[in-house]
Amino acid sequence: MVKLSVIVPFYNVQQYAPDTLRSLRANARDDFEFILVDDCSRDGTSEILARAERELPGAVHVRHEKNGGLATARNTGIDRARGEYLTFLDGDDWLAPGYYPELVAAIEELGCDFVRTDHVQCTGRARVVHRVPHGRRGVVMNPREAILPADRSTSVDYAFAWAGVYHRRLADRGLLHFTDGLRTAEDRPWIWKLHREAESFAAVSLLGVFYRRGVASSLTQIGDVRQLDFIRAFDQVIEEVARDPESDKLLPKAVRTYCAIISHHLGSIERFEAPVAKKLKSLSAAALRRMPQDVLDDALDSMDVQRAGKLRRLRRRPAPAGAAA
Repeated sequence: MVKLSVIVPFYNVQQYAPDTLRSLRANARDDFEFILVDDCSRDGTSEILARAERELPGAVHVRHEKNGGLATARNTGIDRARGEYLTFLDGDDWLAPGYYPELVAAIEELGCDFVRTDHVQCTGRARVVHRVPHGRRGVVMNPREAILPADRSTSVDYAFAWAGVYHRRLADRGLLHFTDGLRTAEDRPWIWKLHREAESFAAVSLLGVFYRRGVASSLTQIGDVRQLDFIRAFDQVIEEVARDPESDKLLPKAVRTYCAIISHHLGSIERFEAPVAKKLKSLSAAALRRMPQDVLDDALDSMDVQRAGKLRRLRRRPAPAGAAA
């Protein structure tokens, strides 16, 4: 039986894919499989992956005939995965040698639904360690207990699918699939659902994923309309949390986070193309008006004066006819 399935979407990353694949080779084991999903790349990525299928032990090459985005590519990999455990990696990131065997050993020892890990963010030559915002390490807990408090960074704000490993039973319950077609913030509804509906998790002090920031082709660096998918992503979070039996406890956290993300995008609005910047403002205003208004008022009252004032002015902005995400 396959012990671990590693799902790795690639899209136009020929410059970085060789490093990613070398790091996978340094983590290969007879009972590991690497599902390499080419999301219809238009550069030399497809040829690199075709060669990797022949040369990398456990590699399975899957190609999309149409670009679907990261969420859809990950879903393709989940559907093909055969492992007892699943994890993710992005096609421009890389791993420390021997990291995956340690990761599998950690979740097997703890026996929980999923495990979250720290990671190293790499921007140029700079390296910064980012920790799971959860103080208790190596202790199995109810994932719901790691959602709150609303005014502090918690595990649901650490929305990196590749920073962890997940038992197959989560996929069987439909908790590992992403919302098809989301081009950005795809991890946000996913991590919220995981923490609300899974039964057990733990955070461990294990470093091994190197997350490459500042890649020119990454959506985090591109100010086009695809960036606005964060609104669809957070609308989904709000909608699902509102139906939760503990919505009164969880909605303040979801609303406050949504407000913080809107504020973040407005604060760097100059990186967006002019029509997209205009659409960002109108869609964000509409999103604020869709939120539970009493919960929104409390969230704004808890934020700093500058951010809260900007969001209150935005909420009063007239809505154009037919505004939608």
